[in-house]
Amino acid sequence: QAQLVESGGGLVQPGGSLRLSCAASGFTLSTYAVGWFRQAPGQEREAISCITQNGGSTWTAGSVKGRFIISRDNGQNTVFLQMNILHPEDPAQYYCATGTCGFGIRTGSDAHWGQGTQVTVSS
Repeated sequence: QAQLVESGGGLVQPGGSLRLSCAASGFTLSTYAVGWFRQAPGQEREAISCITQNGGSTWTAGSVKGRFIISRDNGQNTVFLQMNILHPEDPAQYYCATGTCGFGIRTGSDAHWGQGTQVTVSS
């Protein structure tokens, strides 16, 4: 069964860091561009960052640029999101999904989505 599983979320103080992982099973992640999204309660889902199949190109939203870094290890079938200098407005459920990465990420009806991992920023 093809699935994506996110991990690495948790509680962190403002200014802290977390590293999220998006691990694929049942399919080869290297054949897909992958994106990270987040959604806070009562807000629309926001695209955060994406990375092309070979990792040669990335896109990052202005709201997190300079703080969040996307990367991938195709040997591990995993994409990562390094989140630094976390702000009080960063808490959300973070999701990864397959799609097309250019200026932003587009997901189709056949995209693989993970179940999400919660990030909480609080002192």
